[in-house]
Amino acid sequence: MINTEGVDIDQDDEELFEHHKVIADPGQTALRVDKFLIDRIPNVSRSKISLAAKSGNLHVNGAPVKANYKVKALDEVALVFAHPRKELELIAEDIPLDIIYEDDDVIVVNKAAEMVVHPGHGNYSGTLINALLHHINALPDKKSDPNGYPGLVHRIDKGTTGLLVVAKTEQALNHLGAQFFKRTSSRLYDAIVWGDVEEEEGTVIGNIGRSKSDRKQMAVFPPDGELGKHAVTNYKVIERLGYVTLVQCKLDTGRTHQIRAHMKHIGHTLFGDPRYGGDRVLKGTTFSKYRQFIDNCFKTLPRQALHARTLGFTHPSTEKWMEFEAPLPEDMLAVLEKWRGYTKANN
Repeated sequence: MINTEGVDIDQDDEELFEHHKVIADPGQTALRVDKFLIDRIPNVSRSKISLAAKSGNLHVNGAPVKANYKVKALDEVALVFAHPRKELELIAEDIPLDIIYEDDDVIVVNKAAEMVVHPGHGNYSGTLINALLHHINALPDKKSDPNGYPGLVHRIDKGTTGLLVVAKTEQALNHLGAQFFKRTSSRLYDAIVWGDVEEEEGTVIGNIGRSKSDRKQMAVFPPDGELGKHAVTNYKVIERLGYVTLVQCKLDTGRTHQIRAHMKHIGHTLFGDPRYGGDRVLKGTTFSKYRQFIDNCFKTLPRQALHARTLGFTHPSTEKWMEFEAPLPEDMLAVLEKWRGYTKANN
């Protein structure tokens, strides 16, 4: 199984999906929920139920509960996850791909904006996996991971552009998966964020987990607490443009929405990010001309300003270090030019 302690590959911008649901009998007496589920769900252990509870994936009557919750008569007990059950047929589709590198073991792709990585709720076709299956014919499955997707060891969000490596063999899948788990791979992202970032560089450390108020968002929790998963994001200022800043982010971990959640946490939401409120004016003036300028920027870049620029990993067969780079996409370049012009004209 691709260990989610090192990298998250659940689908972007989705609600939680029900994998198992059990309704307690009318005569059910009080019983710990972990004991209740062990006898009712095949191939599930008490430790897995406990882990699901800690991650907020164990629900009773629609709300998260702890593993020591006592099930009562007619309780609806469910295990829910961010990825759908793997019950959709994966169909090869002839979709153009921007292939940066390919050999017998791996393929490195520069993912376009708005392309979903794998099929899921509301995105049953037109995904990167559908395109890769047409290009390669077959991708390896991780036999121990029934909810995994062929060839995937990591992912990037729907609205994020940039580099992604996919395994073409089971050996490569295992090898790359271990690197992402052990954090020996390397990833750098470029992001445009709201505000003038005060420090030239810094590190954000904070657990990331599903928001209690909005399950489509990730929230940041204390690093020494029980909520969320350990996450570390390093950032460095590349260019200051008045009300926005171009930064480079290096991931020590790979959590869902990690950069988006961490940068919002320190007061610098990604520019244009619709999920985290970055598609509103967060910094600047109240003048109508400024509002019009921002609207034009949002039309040029109708997504979060985030790009996976570099990707490095040890090749699964040659054991040689490989590193790839994808320059900023046209929409981000265009918005940066708009901001440079605005900053120059107003200084």
